[in-house]
Amino acid sequence: MSILIDENTKVIVQGISGRIGQFHAEEMMKHGTKVVGGVTPGKGGQTILGVPVFNTMKGAVQETSATASIVFVPPPFAADAIMEAADAGIRYCVCVTDGIPAQDMIRVKRFMRRYRAENRMILTGPNCAGTISPGKAMMGIMPPHIYMPGRVGIVGRSGTLGYEAASQMKALGIGVSTSVGIGGDPINGSSFRDILELFEQDPDTDAVMMIGEIGGPQEAEAAQWARDNMKKPVVAFVAGLSAPKGRKMGHAGAIISAFGESAQEKVSILEGAGITVAPNPSSMGETVAEVLRRHALAA
Repeated sequence: MSILIDENTKVIVQGISGRIGQFHAEEMMKHGTKVVGGVTPGKGGQTILGVPVFNTMKGAVQETSATASIVFVPPPFAADAIMEAADAGIRYCVCVTDGIPAQDMIRVKRFMRRYRAENRMILTGPNCAGTISPGKAMMGIMPPHIYMPGRVGIVGRSGTLGYEAASQMKALGIGVSTSVGIGGDPINGSSFRDILELFEQDPDTDAVMMIGEIGGPQEAEAAQWARDNMKKPVVAFVAGLSAPKGRKMGHAGAIISAFGESAQEKVSILEGAGITVAPNPSSMGETVAEVLRRHALAA
């Protein structure tokens, strides 16, 4: 079991004809992902990497019965690609594209509200590394060899820190059920809370590693939800302890603008909710191992 994607998920690559889209589609297929087609307007009828290319998402879904898509589309057109996926009946979409204007993402969020909650497409990203269920499937740009199959979920805004956590855990013999990048932009498709809820419901995830950073209220909201709703242990790390107030650090969303948005304030909120916080990035794996050991003893 895993969340969002597994070995049976049929995936469409939006932007498969581009250099980046084709490169990562090939990597995804090598990892066992069922890529069943691609979409590039004007290039329908071609074949790339042995799969058909379609002009529209509706045509692709009708022909392939795909339920997931990944967006490798340039920023000016990426929002339209996401909305086209939702309109075609895609259930899960990953948007890797960086640099989508915030106004475009507001338009995407408003568009998604047209659909009832039970029929609404789940979106992760933009500006994310993607999602991987090790040994089953991946939709993204992460190096799959650093992920070992297991029972700890990872969710983070930073792709690189997600790789680091998986690598440290693998070195300690701890595997990953699914790793989900939610992206570093101020307006994204899914929040920490959304993904924590999926992990809480997954019978094959025993604990969750949550990787946050400065800026925005998502970590605080996730901490409050986890305190009240999660039975599984949550481990966290917050990047940016030395970041000065008012300066953007890396991600577009990583800027402290209000109380509770600095790394230290987020650490205090997380610890207040009973979440164990790793003190630095090099101790993420060790902290997960210690929490799992304590949880096993308590059980």
